[in-house]
Amino acid sequence: MTSYQFPDDFLWGAATAAYQIEGAVDKDGRKPSVWDTFSATPDRTLNGDTGAVACDHYHRYLDDIKLMAALGIKHYRFSIAWPRIIPDGRGQVNEAGVDFYRRLVDTLLDYGITPHATLFHWDSPQALEDLYGSWRSREIAIDFADYVTAVVSRLGDRITHWMTMNEITCFTHMGYGVNAPPVHAPGTIVSTPKQVWQTSHHALLAHGLGCQAIRAASPRSCSVALVDNFAVPVPIGEAPAHVAAARKAFHVCGPNGGLLFPALTGAYSRLFLKQLGDAAPDIQEGDLKIIHQPLDALGFNVYSGVYVRSIDQEPGYELLEFPPGYPRLHMPWLHIVPEALYWGVRHISETVGQPTLPIFVTENGCAAQDQLNAQGEVIDSDRIFYLRQYLKAAHRAVNEGLPLKGYFVWSLMDNFEWSWGYDRRFGLIYIDYDTQTRIPKASARWYAECIAQNCVV
Repeated sequence: MTSYQFPDDFLWGAATAAYQIEGAVDKDGRKPSVWDTFSATPDRTLNGDTGAVACDHYHRYLDDIKLMAALGIKHYRFSIAWPRIIPDGRGQVNEAGVDFYRRLVDTLLDYGITPHATLFHWDSPQALEDLYGSWRSREIAIDFADYVTAVVSRLGDRITHWMTMNEITCFTHMGYGVNAPPVHAPGTIVSTPKQVWQTSHHALLAHGLGCQAIRAASPRSCSVALVDNFAVPVPIGEAPAHVAAARKAFHVCGPNGGLLFPALTGAYSRLFLKQLGDAAPDIQEGDLKIIHQPLDALGFNVYSGVYVRSIDQEPGYELLEFPPGYPRLHMPWLHIVPEALYWGVRHISETVGQPTLPIFVTENGCAAQDQLNAQGEVIDSDRIFYLRQYLKAAHRAVNEGLPLKGYFVWSLMDNFEWSWGYDRRFGLIYIDYDTQTRIPKASARWYAECIAQNCVV
């Protein structure tokens, strides 16, 4: 029998994001983010839900950390809310906002949990949207770097694992729509695809300047990473021709060639630029040098993937549609493709040519139709099934010598799921939003056993 044992230094963690769990959107000096504005606008989110209260983690963080500790989780990835630290996006630092994260991190450390901080998880200050249009302007890269300096200079004595930003494509390509309303904040309509690509280029600039700011401001040696949900083409079979087809497709699958490639290689993929044509962003002299900062790790958010096969005509590959009966969980896009985790790690090593770059799965999980039974339990065996398959794929990557160093399940708890409001539940811990009661699901106890045994159980 196969033993899915992980190395002794493999990191087991859980992840959250500020706007999805904190609530307290107007407490202690915090001002609105673009998500506060977006979710308060009619017809933008399901049922008109907002993150105003969310999981009330701002007031209940001690209880949540105790739950983490009880599960044996030793690593916690969370995000810091820019509007708490610099409410106007630029200018004066709100020390009361900093103090919340000091308390949070100190409590994590008291419980033996290592903090991993994401500096931006989509909640940019509304003030910068009003001032210059957020990611439509190059100015935001400078303001982001100043915000990073403010955070790291104040919290860098406690935090040594930093991530600049989370999933650039989601707050740019899903936040700006070409002649149609987009599904994410800031919800801005633009007139051309080029304008959308310009927003993600500005985000890449912000990442690069953010890396420089972390290293300049940190009082201690630290790790700097970027988190991306890059698209993963999975060969339909592992014949050499299908593997080669998947590698070629990786350049142009999703936004990879225009996001991941510049960050990791210092250049937009030529194949991708050819495909973009006139939609390619304007790139000023020196931009790519700023964007291509040395990274200590790459965060990989993986939920699904796309199957690819080799074909005899150009371009040499075909991205395959999922058949109607293909299994998926409680999101339209959440097809179960465990191999995507393995192939995502392998593509970074082989296709992008980064064989020694440490990789962490910084998000992996699923929405399930969780319900309390008569005993007040949530028996989410569907989530356990999903997680078990993806962790087996993680084990394959590690077993083959690929540099996968850790795994953070998404998410620690049910939360505000962006445009889906509170309708979709991704957590290991069930949240009763009316009472804010926390109930660990069956998957939480299963995951605790994986951690305890350091293997897939």
